[in-house]
Amino acid sequence: MSSKSLEDLIQSVGNPVDLARNSQIGPYVYPAVPAEFSNWRDEQHAWRNTSALFDQSHHMTDLTIKGPDVIRLLEATGINTFKSFGVDKAKQFTAVNYDGYVIGDAILFHLEENVISLVGRPSAHNWVQYHAETGDYDVTLHRDERTAVNKEGRKLYRFQVQGPTAMQVLEKANGGPLPEIKFFNMGRITIGGHEVRALHHGMSGVPGLELFGPIAEGEDVRAALIEAGAEFGLKQVGARVYATNTLESGWIPCPLPAVFTGDDMKAYREWLPANGYEGTGSLGGSYYSNDISDYYLTPWELGYGGFVKYDHDFTGREALEKMPEPTRRKVTLAWNGEDVARALGTLFTKGDRAKYIDIPLSNYSTWPNDKLLKEGKQVGVSTFSGYSSNEGSMLSLAVVDTDVEEGEEITLVWGEEGGGSQKPVVERHVQTEIRAIVSPVPYAEVVRASYRPK
Repeated sequence: MSSKSLEDLIQSVGNPVDLARNSQIGPYVYPAVPAEFSNWRDEQHAWRNTSALFDQSHHMTDLTIKGPDVIRLLEATGINTFKSFGVDKAKQFTAVNYDGYVIGDAILFHLEENVISLVGRPSAHNWVQYHAETGDYDVTLHRDERTAVNKEGRKLYRFQVQGPTAMQVLEKANGGPLPEIKFFNMGRITIGGHEVRALHHGMSGVPGLELFGPIAEGEDVRAALIEAGAEFGLKQVGARVYATNTLESGWIPCPLPAVFTGDDMKAYREWLPANGYEGTGSLGGSYYSNDISDYYLTPWELGYGGFVKYDHDFTGREALEKMPEPTRRKVTLAWNGEDVARALGTLFTKGDRAKYIDIPLSNYSTWPNDKLLKEGKQVGVSTFSGYSSNEGSMLSLAVVDTDVEEGEEITLVWGEEGGGSQKPVVERHVQTEIRAIVSPVPYAEVVRASYRPK
């Protein structure tokens, strides 16, 4: 940890909103992977129509926790139940602060008895590590940072093969029938002469497996997958379009960590480094509040209400038990194409221009928050946006008031106030309004069907 803490940084700035709004970094990065292998439109089409190979080896942090108290540590820090969480199972782990607001989420892999790996954006990892180091837990930790901040090099490769022909690709690469692996369970297969751990995980809402193993074996595994996939339309997916799959599947990957306020969180902020994820992340978009806690989200607003289990004691349990019925819910927004074209059209005129809408992924900050209006009244925030060639539409994942009905048209305010913040990725611009239809989440019918209870 650096000598200067997140708490020191907040005190020097005065308001964490100002700190995040004017951070000098842009959106969360997906490093090391080429931007495109063919073109991003066909790469999007592949996960819907044939199969796609995602390289997830570089943008996520892996925290491996070993020891007899690993489950006790996770129970103390997560809202999830761990009653039947055995070896070769996976779970989406979610952590909340003392007031019940989400700090972060990630995927837990139960690798061996008393050995679990937490994989994802680092906010949940930091929370778990803090408790491991400051509490009475018999565990050891090993942290494999994402490539962007990893000077030692990654230890594991992590691929995902998804799409209608994915299982055919994997069976051919395996040299025979695949073992039956239940959803969010793990098994072992052989690819490129190496044993590979395989998680059944439908990131794009279609069949497939997430594969991982030692980084030294990664290129052998990749080559074998590409060779096996040639007859089945497999395409490698580049960094430019990788994150847009979440627009179709409905997972919000970028909630602002609820760590910036509260006396009971001060010790944690003093532990967090000033130059870490929380201290350098950027806040962007048209929603403005001087209170950083107005950007916090609850588990229910993120669609994680079903994860909350009161069969164990955990930080934030009492607050969640007292929390009133949710007043907001997660939805997908389908942006009006004419309004998007009008905003993009200002690139070709002199004078005032709208904030550039980058395609296919349109986020320009770590934590996007765009204001949503209905008849001039704010009814929610849009958090993650981009273009789906599969749907022929700009989409965003949003949290709206529960009385906003599916099918209604609301207005998204695009761009920042006062010509834009001090972030280098924000050019001078004027705000513009874009109509959007409140739509289901997940948006894609193929994903909704695959996520229905069997």
